[in-house]
Amino acid sequence: MKPMNRIFNNKIQFQRSFLFRICGVILFSVLFSLNSCAVREPYSTPPNIVDENLFRTPQLPEDSLGMAHISYTEIFNDSILLQHISNALAQNLDVRIAGQNILVAEAYLKQARAAYQPTLNLATNYTFVTQSLNTQFGRIIGERRYIHQFDITSQISWEADIWGKLKAQEQAQLAQFLSTFAGHQTVKADLVTSLASLYFQLLALDEQKRILEETIDIRTQNVETTQLLKDAGILTEVAVQQSDALVYNAKAMLVEVEGRIFTLENAFCVLLAIPSQPVSRTTLNEQTVNISLETGYPLELLSNRPDIIQAENELRQAYALTTVARANFYPMFRINGTIALQSIELDDLLSINSFFANVASGFLQPILARRQIRSEYEASLARQEMALLNFRKSILNAGREVSDAMKIYQLQDEFIALKLQELEAYERSVEYSQELLNYGMANYLEVLNANVSMLSAELSVSNARLARLQAAVDLYRALGGGWR
Repeated sequence: MKPMNRIFNNKIQFQRSFLFRICGVILFSVLFSLNSCAVREPYSTPPNIVDENLFRTPQLPEDSLGMAHISYTEIFNDSILLQHISNALAQNLDVRIAGQNILVAEAYLKQARAAYQPTLNLATNYTFVTQSLNTQFGRIIGERRYIHQFDITSQISWEADIWGKLKAQEQAQLAQFLSTFAGHQTVKADLVTSLASLYFQLLALDEQKRILEETIDIRTQNVETTQLLKDAGILTEVAVQQSDALVYNAKAMLVEVEGRIFTLENAFCVLLAIPSQPVSRTTLNEQTVNISLETGYPLELLSNRPDIIQAENELRQAYALTTVARANFYPMFRINGTIALQSIELDDLLSINSFFANVASGFLQPILARRQIRSEYEASLARQEMALLNFRKSILNAGREVSDAMKIYQLQDEFIALKLQELEAYERSVEYSQELLNYGMANYLEVLNANVSMLSAELSVSNARLARLQAAVDLYRALGGGWR
């Protein structure tokens, strides 16, 4: 038994010596790579990516944090709307899907970070072998023999990150994770602003419904008045029929508005991830939005708007993958090892005599790969340029959206004031024309035109109020708000 132990100890010493030599080769390779060739350079944001005149506005206060840093709970003052938003953020299916995408990206990031570690596989096998008696070897032996072999095998493989390939892969997965996380924030921002927009549209339609119902009542009374004037010989049947037509016109508009309310409520419920049902809400006149035009500097878009953050992380990922593709041109150093217990007798499987080991290492340098490596590298450069162009496009689109939303929001107060003056003028016109008609001093056609114009002006005022609320929501979204 002592000779066997001596042999085993010699094997262990040899293996240790061999492993030390391999570690020395690895250390030399790493030092050589650091001094001779650096294929990986750190990513930095492209220069001059943001223009200070991006917003096309002089309103850039020096000490402003920007409206985008304010939570939606401080922007909207309607408690019912805030409750709808809270429920949607918890239950909306798009938000939940985006959350699962984060988990997927996180799993791949963990995998990339584990690439520095060796891989270890363990296998247990049983092999049964018997030879054929009709072969030359079988006839020499002259009898059939049965061989049973048992083995427990572990295989170890480790790749040295000499050229920073594994590090670049980790950075690519990290950028993918951050991009997915920013995508989740984009979904949340879109959800908040979409809910607010639909909510305000419902309130505007409720206001139009109220206006139309009041108009129908007034026009119905006008029909009765017209009938009395016709009986008195002041008006003709034509005036009566025209009055009836105005009532039918208002009723048709009311049916259209009620249909739009129904479909918008269904769309609102989809965002809430609930079955279609009536939506609780307040009124249009109760709405105020705490909007400040202190937008901050254009550079803040990089930290406020999640879609721009996502676009830059996609550029960061493309840059890292280009580094991976470049590293494929250089030799790869890998160590492979096998440690096993093999025996033809199950009782002897755990014996020291059943021990078997094999360690191999070496560099693999691609020579001819059917142009796959160069093609992948050229494609990665093109994808990197595409990501850069998309990044620039995202910033330009953001600047346009902010500029448009700010201009529209600034014009709404003046627009609403003009529409209110228009409505007052039509109201006086209806009042005067009706009095003149009662005294036979006006044509009934003038009364009809005044009524139609006044209804149009009333509906325009409600639409103008909706446009102001919508412009505030668009400005908040354009500046990167809504996801906090």
